[in-house]
Amino acid sequence: MSLKKNKQLILITGCAGFIGYHLTLSLSKNNNYLLFGIDNLNDYYDINLKKDRLKNLKKYINNFNFFKIDISNEKAIRNNFNNYKYDYVINLAAQAGVRYSIDNPRAYLKSNIDGFFNILDHSNRIKVKHLIYASTSSVYGDSKDFPLKENFHTSSPQSFYAATKKSNEIMAHAYSSIFKLPTTGLRFFTVYGPYGRPDMALFKFTKAILEDKTISLFNSGNHVRDFTYIDDITNAISKIIEKPKKNKLPYQIFNIGSGDPKKLTLFLSRIEKELNKKSKKIMKGFQLGDVKKTHANIDALSKVTSFKPKNNINSGIKKFIDWYKKYYSK
Repeated sequence: MSLKKNKQLILITGCAGFIGYHLTLSLSKNNNYLLFGIDNLNDYYDINLKKDRLKNLKKYINNFNFFKIDISNEKAIRNNFNNYKYDYVINLAAQAGVRYSIDNPRAYLKSNIDGFFNILDHSNRIKVKHLIYASTSSVYGDSKDFPLKENFHTSSPQSFYAATKKSNEIMAHAYSSIFKLPTTGLRFFTVYGPYGRPDMALFKFTKAILEDKTISLFNSGNHVRDFTYIDDITNAISKIIEKPKKNKLPYQIFNIGSGDPKKLTLFLSRIEKELNKKSKKIMKGFQLGDVKKTHANIDALSKVTSFKPKNNINSGIKKFIDWYKKYYSK
């Protein structure tokens, strides 16, 4: 298909998801890019939230091309890649959630293994300039060494979700090694912000407090997380799109986090302060598949891109709650 070849064609899979939505909006500011999005709009969480994100993308971005495709559908992916010959592919489509993977592992096998293979294989077939894909801080398992560095041991996942993401990294390494396909894996650390996922702590806590419902604090709220605001994530990704590794093995992995971990109880207290309302809490034990702490070392990413997080949890939580109140007052 003939397209404007003065522009770089970028595909973002999972464009109606939380990170994919914000990344697509962010990249739309670059006039050198022509953006394409793929999403299957599944019902893992409120599909209306995904549809509203998609409406915004179509409203605010000129020449945005959307395809409703499940990345596990090999024929549909093959045909799409044949038609558009993308320059860059950013794979953010995946079955997310640590806890959901315990009860529904096949959903992760289909999306995160079969689906990722389709994206990987067809990116190689059309020779994209750079394949960027989402991994997760969960690959580090229940590490005792902090901050977490990319060269740390990652062979003891605590959940099947983490296992599928580690598998993605290994699959990408093989394709980079054999076919010299430039790949970059991004280990995201607890991303939050407006239009966030309803299964994440910030969304659940805010909703429960406003509705006078009880919050379950697993591990009595003693978890520590490297909370990372969504704009810092999209800023980091935008900096590496045109910076694939050019060594003999064009493969790299980066942590993307704030580098400033906070205890979950502190995170909750900031939400309470912003809402000016105390939560009702039940303290519970440690939950299967969870880890006690995450803390990203972001030196590698900073060295390559001069990346520096700009948002702390005070400003980030405020932005989310402002969005939440406006969105659910409609």
